[in-house]
Amino acid sequence: MRHGFSLVELSIVLVILGLLTGGILTGQSLIRAAELRSVTTQLQQVQTAMYTFRDKYFALPGDMPNATRFWPAAGGTGTGSACFTADASGGKSCDGNSDGQIRYAAGANTSSDVWRWGERFHIWVHLANAGLMEGSYTGKTAGTGSFDKLAGGNLPAGKISNMVLDVHFTGGMTGSTEQFINTDKVTILSTMVTSSNDGPFTPEEVWNIDTKLDDGLPGQGKVSTTKQTSPSSPNCSTSDSEATAKYNLNSSISNCRAYIKVF
Repeated sequence: MRHGFSLVELSIVLVILGLLTGGILTGQSLIRAAELRSVTTQLQQVQTAMYTFRDKYFALPGDMPNATRFWPAAGGTGTGSACFTADASGGKSCDGNSDGQIRYAAGANTSSDVWRWGERFHIWVHLANAGLMEGSYTGKTAGTGSFDKLAGGNLPAGKISNMVLDVHFTGGMTGSTEQFINTDKVTILSTMVTSSNDGPFTPEEVWNIDTKLDDGLPGQGKVSTTKQTSPSSPNCSTSDSEATAKYNLNSSISNCRAYIKVF
């Protein structure tokens, strides 16, 4: 006689496999939802830290002109390329130029660009030195270019894999082809460690963050994303019009950034 499984036994196995698969998928969804809540909380904490820093030191972090009066100077000097190219971790710092902007620019780390990329990374140095953020930051690029990022090194690691927090260029962004927030504002953005352009979220996930923190609209309010025709992160929104754009919720792309306007 040949022995085998009965139809009842096979049915039970299939039911068990279905339950296991459903449980795994549900678990992954719950984990991602928890990560998004953590990202939202992190962004709120950074906003609060920046407001507190400005109220305490009367300057923006990174742009603070007298930082080395409060903390030792990195590289033995308080300003210029000698300071901004030195490691500022362990409580050291560099002075900003107090022009009311936190600036960065693409390109090589030349002395003429020192304020642009130096202040961008020293935001986190100043906040950490003031006890307003956890961690210790180097205040310098991770390599040779001003967009080089190192999570937990020169930029804070995000609450999801391969994500860092950065600060968007403030000043001269009117008419930007990338994002809706394009005026002279200090703006935190979420970006990937491995790219200067791509973001770590789907449109629905940015909408989730926006709805919790703001108005749920990609082109208005404090929270926004990239325009529909953005060269680097397209189709996260449905239009390039600030007034009519919605989040592209039927898209599953995962290259969207979240911009959080602070000042």
